[in-house]
Amino acid sequence: MSSKKQITFDFPIKSSPGILFQFLTTTEGLTQWFADHVDSFENNFSFFWDGYEEKAELIASEEDQMVRYRMEDSEEDEYLEFRIEKSEISNSTILFVSEFLEDDEEDDQRLFWITQIGRLKSSLGGGN
Repeated sequence: MSSKKQITFDFPIKSSPGILFQFLTTTEGLTQWFADHVDSFENNFSFFWDGYEEKAELIASEEDQMVRYRMEDSEEDEYLEFRIEKSEISNSTILFVSEFLEDDEEDDQRLFWITQIGRLKSSLGGGN
């Protein structure tokens, strides 16, 4: 059992769930915002940043709603999850990013996701 705890960040995204889902699940979409380069074969993904490679397995997916990856070096019960929800009040799309972190990693990861989601919003069409 991991000493890490699940942390969830949420971001409003101006996009339909269907388009956003493509950016979370395809090599072309993920390369535009998440990593410098992404390769995949079946449910196995390789993410590349500045010569660093991280491997992951796609372990769960619900069309236009959720995708979950388990990183190669993660514990069995840990994962990175992207969940898409439509707010009934504002009719906006909210992207929830959940992952497992040590207590001292949360602030750095929040900054990482703010940067990455900024890239995602730009890839989706700018004025998000």
